[in-house]
Amino acid sequence: MVEKARILIIDDDEDIRTTLTTILKDEGYIVESVDTCQKALEKTKNKFYNVLLIDMKLPDMEGIDLIPKLPATVPKMRKIIVTGYPTLQNAIEAVNRG
Repeated sequence: MVEKARILIIDDDEDIRTTLTTILKDEGYIVESVDTCQKALEKTKNKFYNVLLIDMKLPDMEGIDLIPKLPATVPKMRKIIVTGYPTLQNAIEAVNRG
């Protein structure tokens, strides 16, 4: 039996979290969501997620600053930065941070 992928959504907008959670669960993924980077760090210490969907602008820190703080024990965890404020600088910084 194939294990379902686990996805963690990190976004401070409740509507976005709810919408993404609904869509991804309907596609068969196991989905959890949080509204701050600190909560994401707590979750990733105790669980493995295949994918993190990280908003760029969060209340406690920039989403891009979360990436180097994630546990080094989970290098296979894929990180996707999403933003409503796209810039070339944001894209370059996200690529450089992994």
